[in-house]
Amino acid sequence: MTLDRLVLAFAGSFILLSLLLAHYHSSYWLWFTAFVGANLLQSAFTGFCPLAIILKKFGVKPGSAF
Repeated sequence: MTLDRLVLAFAGSFILLSLLLAHYHSSYWLWFTAFVGANLLQSAFTGFCPLAIILKKFGVKPGSAF
């Protein structure tokens, strides 16, 4: 799995998890959803993604899956 797809998978998983927690536990978990969305938006414009930096340090290689 490429770095870009892994970042998208993490973001989608965190969003779904926080929505489930907001539904079953507390609506304050929606702030986490907003944080993930804001991070995705800023990384689209700036190219800076903290998760990508962490994953690169763990050895995930960027590249094309095709």
